[in-house]
Amino acid sequence: MEIDGGDCIPGERPIVLVTNDDGIDAPGLQALVRVLVATNLYEVWVCAPDTEKSAVSHSIIWSRPLSAKRVDIAGATGYAVSGTPADCTGLGLSEALFPSRPDLVLSGINVGSNCGYNIVYSGTVAGAREAFLYDVASASISYDHDWKRKQIDANDFVLAAQACLPIVNGLIIAVKNKTHPKNCFINIDLPTDVANHKGYKLTTQGKSLGRMGWRQVEEEAQGPKMLSTMTMETDSGVVSENDTSAHKSQDSRLFKRELRTVVVEEGTDSHFLREGFITVTPLGALSHVDVDCQNYYKEWLPKVTNQPCSSSL
Repeated sequence: MEIDGGDCIPGERPIVLVTNDDGIDAPGLQALVRVLVATNLYEVWVCAPDTEKSAVSHSIIWSRPLSAKRVDIAGATGYAVSGTPADCTGLGLSEALFPSRPDLVLSGINVGSNCGYNIVYSGTVAGAREAFLYDVASASISYDHDWKRKQIDANDFVLAAQACLPIVNGLIIAVKNKTHPKNCFINIDLPTDVANHKGYKLTTQGKSLGRMGWRQVEEEAQGPKMLSTMTMETDSGVVSENDTSAHKSQDSRLFKRELRTVVVEEGTDSHFLREGFITVTPLGALSHVDVDCQNYYKEWLPKVTNQPCSSSL
């Protein structure tokens, strides 16, 4: 497989750390690493969860030590870690596992898009956000997989990774030239028909969200855990790894998430992704509110705090 990675960057090869939330064996991560290695432009390190950790958001593990097991990934140095995506990025940056800090962190390629409010739930985005918190340039990458096809075509992820190469190379050059902004990281979403994408579109995070409902199910109907995604377009949810059999009783019932509606906000990341663009969305770690909300609470707070408490509402 020949890949045009653009102009080589002089000097030592820059280091790219790759993580994800679908697990180290996921086709998206494997394809991304393979494409990066094939360019011969980067030294590639991998530090990713040993099992699927979708929809864990930015959670980290305090209660126990994490294991890091060396794994064979052609052309890369890889470790499978018993932690979350944020844990993996943090460990990868710590210089406790690798000899130095990477120049760039890539989190993905996720199975399913990460747009709008779904970014809040995303472990993939958290993998990149953790690097941003430690002043390392980063990008999260997600592919809007066509769930109607059921089967995951590994070549789709290769095409998605190749489409990201101009962005990756541009990020590395900006880092080396010290022109990359310190107050954001980027979230990349690739359309379903990535081979015929309409180009690269700078977008903003919208308010799109898959509205979820719940339905009661029988225990035998649970079946195997599916590879979940932040598209919110599967019926898989967050499944606890703890054995809850000790807590079951006659009053215990099982409920499963299901998609009710999908809300897409015009002119934002999810809208342009559906139009067939590769969306590039700068993100920050802080949650900013609209000016009208700030003004409302500016008047509201003195009123409620200066009034005596009453038992009657």
